[in-house]
Amino acid sequence: MPVMFRPAAAEDFDYCRRLYFAGMERINRVLKLDPDVQAASFRRQWDAAQVRIITRNGADIGWLQSMTRDGALFLGQLFVEPSLQRRGIGTEVMRRLIGEAARGRQAMTLGVVKTNPAKRLYERLGFRVTHEDDRKFYMRREPDTADALD
Repeated sequence: MPVMFRPAAAEDFDYCRRLYFAGMERINRVLKLDPDVQAASFRRQWDAAQVRIITRNGADIGWLQSMTRDGALFLGQLFVEPSLQRRGIGTEVMRRLIGEAARGRQAMTLGVVKTNPAKRLYERLGFRVTHEDDRKFYMRREPDTADALD
């Protein structure tokens, strides 16, 4: 069954926070990031108007946060339940987002932590590194009219 998106509500904050910190645990540890600073940052950045909950068969299985930034669809966050990772859900979500961006004639951009294996997925889907900083690669994918049909 395909994944669906539903708008987030304030009540989804705890679910999103749990998934975020489960997914970022290794990265936060490797980068020696302060957990209190990360918790405060998450609270500031999480915006229900920009968040969609990923569902399948009526169950919440992940979430994403996206917004328009500099004329492109910017993917700020994407998290899938750990027990469901590596099953094509992230690919399906990304293809849907790429289709949304293409229908709006927008490029799609994102930043990915350098140690995150999802970088390979993004490259496979046509994203290219535009620049980097100490921690992240910043990637962009130009719209393709064929993507608008997805």
